[in-house]
Amino acid sequence: MNRLLPLTLALLGSAALAAAPKDTLVIQQAATVTTLDPSAAYDTFSLQIIENVYETLWSYKGASLTQMTPLLASALPTYTDGGKTLVVNLRKGVKFHSGNPMTCADAQYTYRRDLVTNSAESANWFISDALLGTRDNAKQDKTITWARIAGAVSCNAGGQLVFKLPKPDPAFMAKMAFGGMGVLDSKWAAKQGEWNGTEATWRDWVGKDLSGSKLSAQPSGTGAYQLLRRDADNVLLRAFPEYWGGKPALANVIMQKVGELAVRQQAFLRGDADLIEAGTRTNVEAQLKGKPGVTVLDNLPSAGAQALFMNNNIKSASALGSGKLDGKGIPADFFASADVRRAFAYTFDYDEYMRDVQRGKAVKRTMLLPDTFPGYSKGTRTYKYDPAQAQALFKAARNGEIWKNGFTINANYRTGHIAGQVALELLKRNVEALNPKFRINIVEEPWSEQSKKLQASQEVMLPMGWGADYADPDNFMYTFYSSGGFFYPTNNWKDADVDRWLEQARATVDPVARAGLYKQVADRAYQQSPFIVLPAETNIRPVRSNLQGASAATYNPMRSFGFTGTLWRELSKK
Repeated sequence: MNRLLPLTLALLGSAALAAAPKDTLVIQQAATVTTLDPSAAYDTFSLQIIENVYETLWSYKGASLTQMTPLLASALPTYTDGGKTLVVNLRKGVKFHSGNPMTCADAQYTYRRDLVTNSAESANWFISDALLGTRDNAKQDKTITWARIAGAVSCNAGGQLVFKLPKPDPAFMAKMAFGGMGVLDSKWAAKQGEWNGTEATWRDWVGKDLSGSKLSAQPSGTGAYQLLRRDADNVLLRAFPEYWGGKPALANVIMQKVGELAVRQQAFLRGDADLIEAGTRTNVEAQLKGKPGVTVLDNLPSAGAQALFMNNNIKSASALGSGKLDGKGIPADFFASADVRRAFAYTFDYDEYMRDVQRGKAVKRTMLLPDTFPGYSKGTRTYKYDPAQAQALFKAARNGEIWKNGFTINANYRTGHIAGQVALELLKRNVEALNPKFRINIVEEPWSEQSKKLQASQEVMLPMGWGADYADPDNFMYTFYSSGGFFYPTNNWKDADVDRWLEQARATVDPVARAGLYKQVADRAYQQSPFIVLPAETNIRPVRSNLQGASAATYNPMRSFGFTGTLWRELSKK
């Protein structure tokens, strides 16, 4: 273990002790890092670290969302066999943090492990969908065999990695650039007691929860940084001295959990932190912009979408209050009524949200797809704040029982999600102004709790966003609107036509025809209002002025999930 500066160790134990050293990057955020196992990670905070500890076969080139550059692949591969086969040449001379050399066997192990352990809590569903033709694992889909898994990912006699797809998938290259697709150290994994990669043991690992795996505690990647120490509130990493890409300028990276926004802001202004989860645009412009030592990167592209979710089938008795329409709670199917969902959509003041929260730098979207992505429907109608329409719909819903008896809704937001909190507060004010019997209780909860509840259909109403895993419209449209999508358990809205259109779009290579299918989905979603689509602001990111490499020209919203827009190895301090 390399010796660290005493100051660096001091910073690890405190959110604000002294200015961050020149060779150390200090990041403060509100949420806990849930896992460092790439096969399990599916949250922004964990993946920020993982994409710097592990490396994918290729990644996005500079600020581009469509061009790729090789990482662990020695060159970008091309499809053969009508788009169903991809042969990858791997980079030579690459070492893992353990000291083991990277070989094709490691890449083969990695993606087979993803297919074996695939679960709804991980990102492996979209890799399984591409490689096996199903988003399910072998417990859910009995047609999945070891032969299918081994045939989908293998090494040939020349040491090349071979992917075999059941059908062409134009998004596959982009899917493989997802930060959780980093190549694992197979020998290290087996030594730690993880799956050994063999046919004899694979069924014991099907669908297994890997969030607390041995690899999460002791990762070994090929990335520029390796884990040195981790506790509940802090993660300390150091530059990997044998990194194939050369020595990074920053020797250490510290990620600290600091729940209070004001504390993060003060640490940032003092120079104790170089990057922080800074809250809304309003927070940044009022508290940080123009201050000494601060540079604000503005009008940055966004590859995300935000919504207020309304769960059609709430599977948590404790969240329902009385469980009845008696003013003291709601029934589990409260939001199953389109009239109710549309009433809430008319109650949200979109213009006020854009003006006061997003400072006018936002766009009112027609659908839950970034407006810069292909397939976005500009012509689809949108909701506006209209209390008269909302009142009429509430009176019509459930034969007038809602208007007569009232309701109490428990709505949660993630710790540190300031924009989501404000969105709920705006909705609460306007809903409760319609009828004194209407009530919304807003509660803060940690991400570690919320991430489990939303997949178990236990949330009632909550603000939730999606950052693109890969730069293709399917990643948003299927994720939000399909009954097979990641967010289906969070809102339980299903439409047979929408499901069919989305499946057709996934198999359509003609961009015009594909866009037409997505417009049909967007129009149906307007009619049914499964979500309250929140306006999307352009990204704004404050950085310390002495931090080099983080700029509007290099910012890629697919890197670090938009937090820094670049990898840590590309940063330095002056």
